[in-house]
Amino acid sequence: INIYYQDKHKNPDILNYTDKNAVISELKVNAFKNETITLEKVVSIYTSKEDDNEYPLSTAKREVMEAASFDELLKESEKEWKKIWDKIDVKINGDRIAQKLLRLHLYHLIVSMSPHNSTIDASATARGLHGEAYRGHIFWDELFIQPFYNLYLPETAKSMLMYRYRRLDKAREYAKEHGFEGAMFPWQSGSDGREETQIVHLNPLSGEWGDDYSSLQRHVSLAIAYNIWHYYNTTSDIKFLNEYGAEMFLEIARFWASKAEFQASSGRFSIAKVMGPDEFHEKYPDTDHGGIKDNAYTNIMASWVFTKSFEILKVISKKAKENVLAKIDLTEQELEFWKQISDKLNIIVSDKGIISQYDGYFDLLELDWEAYRKKYGNIYRMDRILKAEGKSADDYKVAKQADTLMTFYNLPEKQVSDILTGMSYKLPKDYLKRNLEYYLQRTSHGSTLSRVVHAQLANMIGDLDLSWDLYVDALTSDFNDIQGGTTGEGIHPGVMAGTIMIAINTFAGVDFRNDVLSINPGLPEHWESIDFSISFKQVRYEFKINKKQIRVKTTNKSKKPVSINVKNQKVSLEPGKILKHNY
Repeated sequence: INIYYQDKHKNPDILNYTDKNAVISELKVNAFKNETITLEKVVSIYTSKEDDNEYPLSTAKREVMEAASFDELLKESEKEWKKIWDKIDVKINGDRIAQKLLRLHLYHLIVSMSPHNSTIDASATARGLHGEAYRGHIFWDELFIQPFYNLYLPETAKSMLMYRYRRLDKAREYAKEHGFEGAMFPWQSGSDGREETQIVHLNPLSGEWGDDYSSLQRHVSLAIAYNIWHYYNTTSDIKFLNEYGAEMFLEIARFWASKAEFQASSGRFSIAKVMGPDEFHEKYPDTDHGGIKDNAYTNIMASWVFTKSFEILKVISKKAKENVLAKIDLTEQELEFWKQISDKLNIIVSDKGIISQYDGYFDLLELDWEAYRKKYGNIYRMDRILKAEGKSADDYKVAKQADTLMTFYNLPEKQVSDILTGMSYKLPKDYLKRNLEYYLQRTSHGSTLSRVVHAQLANMIGDLDLSWDLYVDALTSDFNDIQGGTTGEGIHPGVMAGTIMIAINTFAGVDFRNDVLSINPGLPEHWESIDFSISFKQVRYEFKINKKQIRVKTTNKSKKPVSINVKNQKVSLEPGKILKHNY
């Protein structure tokens, strides 16, 4: 640490010490009126976890001693930041608040996970590197975060998946410990991949401790599988899929197959003792054990995983297929069993086409929402309010966040419909609208992620006003700390990445979940235009979209034309040339 005065340089008295939560440097300097004092601090960080470093402290000290001047380091930092901003920036005309907050979110994502820390054996935590909430553990929030990195910083996205791969054996142990096969990843993962989820939880409203069953959110494994496939689909990194991704994906599928049980009474397979994304429902009323049965989100996504497993086995090289089948001892008989499960998973659907959140959900009590709003105002955490009143959210049709509806956030509507019809379920044409309206009336949005999901779905059914209102809530959630104190414990990278992706895939209308990129814009009424770039299948696309025109330019190393779907029309794009499409 150096202190610089206007006219001279003096070494200050520095006292370095630690307390329970921090390393502190205390400096004593002579300060005079009207004199500028500049503090420069250069830090080098190494850990003993790095494979190539046995002596992190001495290495860090040496690097600090040999470091260039502060001004030179600043120039290097500015240069690296410029490279990143040139890739990730999203420019909005007509909405200064949205522009400011999207850039705020971009900045905090890069601070939390960037190309410059992606060599570290870690992933994106649920609260970034900004606070102590969740103790730095890694949850399913990667589902919302990784698509951003797939499009902009694929090497960083890969490092997030490699964090999971290095803990695959731990996930296998966790599955075996609970009597299952394959890989069961923990709800809260830490340094070595063991389950870190708490088993008791404090209700700050009542001051009482209660059982916590949230580790039963086995759907975290579905999020990892989803990210494996979409990383490959976006980047075309077949080497990753051959060497790591396929093994991980197939072991996740194996876990779900071992968890599914055939029910002779229904002729279908059932998956019990799980929790869906809605954390308000941990168990059935009047039971002393956690978990519910046949959560719709879980079962639909499990079916998707089984189907994608066969696609992955077709995509990877012949040698890679032979290696992975031998390594994990996966037989044709087992694969055939997966097909049977995929087509016959149990989902409860009402006569009106409402997909039950889980088996038994329709039997729960309705809540007097208006009465609770009048009484408490902020009802985001209805679970805590009900517990403080001696009641339980498990007894009511009340959700913390989108659960059944999460499926439509992950997958195109047609894909969800194909999965359900493939299971022989019949649904009305407007079933998405019916389900959105049904569950929105019963959701408190206790998670900021909930608004991201509902904003996209509202847009899908054409309710643009509702979509925008929910999007604004999500966009401002950390900036305004709408949950009342949580931002101080760490920002929410999941919702930050989600708001960026909604701007790109919902408002700009760029869908990158299929083999071919498609675009169908629907800008908010007051947005004049949006400009951004993405990389898809090793081709860089530059988009400029306003209310009347789509402009697309590609940079393609192979210099071959690429096809995209523009407003449902297939168009060929020549590298370096600008496509203009009026609509």
